[in-house]
Amino acid sequence: MATTFWIVTLVLAVLLATVAATWPGSPALSRQQRSRIRRVIGLPFTIVLVLVLAACGRATSEKTVRKLAGSPEALKARQEAELASRDIIAAWDAETPLTLGLVVLEDVCVGGSAPEWLFPTGADKYKIKCAMSVAAYFGADPRRMADTIDGVLRAGDRTGPPIPFNHEFHYARTVVDYYRGKTGNSEGPGTWEPMQLSRGINLTLSWDQVRSGHTGQLIEEPRPCIPHEPPVRRCLREPASTSVADLRREYGMVFKITMPVKDYFTVWK
Repeated sequence: MATTFWIVTLVLAVLLATVAATWPGSPALSRQQRSRIRRVIGLPFTIVLVLVLAACGRATSEKTVRKLAGSPEALKARQEAELASRDIIAAWDAETPLTLGLVVLEDVCVGGSAPEWLFPTGADKYKIKCAMSVAAYFGADPRRMADTIDGVLRAGDRTGPPIPFNHEFHYARTVVDYYRGKTGNSEGPGTWEPMQLSRGINLTLSWDQVRSGHTGQLIEEPRPCIPHEPPVRRCLREPASTSVADLRREYGMVFKITMPVKDYFTVWK
């Protein structure tokens, strides 16, 4: 980036020198002299401009993206990211009253863009960036909402980070009290029943609303898988034949944990 800065500075200097030396209002120079200066300065200006374009770079080619996405470093980072997410899901399945029914994983590697001059997003700073998103869907008995959520909090008391909700989380305790009938909705009278627990960027737990009848918000089906083309694009749905509606029919309602998107591998320009 420093090299690019100095080249751009040089281009501007050459451009200013050209304008100053050939300005029509300069009485000291004849038309023939100005023409000669343009020819002399034009060649180095063109060379410098080519250098600027080269220094700024181009968008990462598809071939390079595939090569970097399949590199040993990318494969190791991908395996570590996926294993960490699966360990969290396993903890929820083993420690909470919820029953695991469906896991959806999306993994995408994208190439960096050409220089962004007008609306920068940062995509021109890297050659490749790989990100992974993971969600897990669980079945539960809607008649035992208070016990289920309280069981999640007890599991968080025991496990810590894999289940980031515990009895120290005041709002979570009010949700349990709501489903036990001890209090109204903490959001105020006339509002819908609670629908999620979230703590910062760690993880979000959401669920079907079971007291709002047909007006309640339900967990949606995961979006269709992106084209599966490893190592650039992966989409896993386990089991492939299971839907959220299937879990709801079998257990009565659905809980979902959503993990934050993880940028697990980046190669900078």
